[in-house]
Amino acid sequence: MDRKLWNPGELLQLSGGYWSACALHAGVKLDIFTQLVERPLSVGELAGILGTDTRGLRMLLNALTALELIEKKGDYYTSTPFSDMFLSRTSPQYLGHIILHHRHLMASWSRLDAAVISGNPDNERVSQANDGEVRENFEMGMFNLAMQVAPQMVQQIDLTGRRRLLDLGGGPGTYAIHFCKHNPDLKAVVYDLPRTRPFAEQTIDRFDLTDRIAFVEGDFMNEEIQGRYDVAWLSHILHGAGPEGSAVILGKAVASLEKGGLIMIQEFILDDNLCTPLFPALFSLNMLLGTPAGQSFSLSELFEMLTAAGVTDLRRLPMDLPNGAGVIAGAIP
Repeated sequence: MDRKLWNPGELLQLSGGYWSACALHAGVKLDIFTQLVERPLSVGELAGILGTDTRGLRMLLNALTALELIEKKGDYYTSTPFSDMFLSRTSPQYLGHIILHHRHLMASWSRLDAAVISGNPDNERVSQANDGEVRENFEMGMFNLAMQVAPQMVQQIDLTGRRRLLDLGGGPGTYAIHFCKHNPDLKAVVYDLPRTRPFAEQTIDRFDLTDRIAFVEGDFMNEEIQGRYDVAWLSHILHGAGPEGSAVILGKAVASLEKGGLIMIQEFILDDNLCTPLFPALFSLNMLLGTPAGQSFSLSELFEMLTAAGVTDLRRLPMDLPNGAGVIAGAIP
């Protein structure tokens, strides 16, 4: 790979990059963007609605204007078409949940040095959090992310002849929804922990697919998977389990599939040097902070684990996905 030639200014910009992120997080947390959809507001008017200090809010609004996320006209602030689409709670394309999930992770990332020294996670695993707001932002944040890729991805995956799909650890069920929308003869089961049920059922109902997609409660790390399937979809769950946990998950997923079944794994995939692409390398650190054994995997590591689980005909599907993500497919002999 080409080596980046840093200069001091770029290094300092990297070091202080969290300032911009924190301004965005605060804007979403305070729901500023939703308030500005209907009409421009002055600082005083918006402070009255939000119950904030006028001086602090003015500084935040000016910073969000500098980031080009809102606009300032005289003494009034207004939203932009972009913020209306992605930062207002009234929009079906709202990305605020994943942004608030990132906000929740900030405290852990500020203590990354301590996690590197100890080798232990900084806090509880977010996917198993008991805090309702944290849990909602995680689950619906996964919905936010999946909605960016699932509608296009499912068109590139041939499920002709498949009838029953297992969306293992499927959270709100976004991929099961889009696989079923694209394949009229397909039915699916979203298999996840009980606390995930409300998010999955409300999302499945939103897409009018309750007759074809069911939610099944189960702890696939500690229990056998119920039911028989001819295709299994595991999206971004192996990285949270580490090598040993992933071997357990893959073994159970394979055991749930009929002969001739198809298994597909989506992960942020590292090159064999484990240093590139950038996002999977940084995501490994996120797993260090949040899980006892999680990490990003290379393609060869994923192939080795799948081969050990008895999967054949392994291949990486030719897709251009964001953040170094990739999809691996294999067959059950």
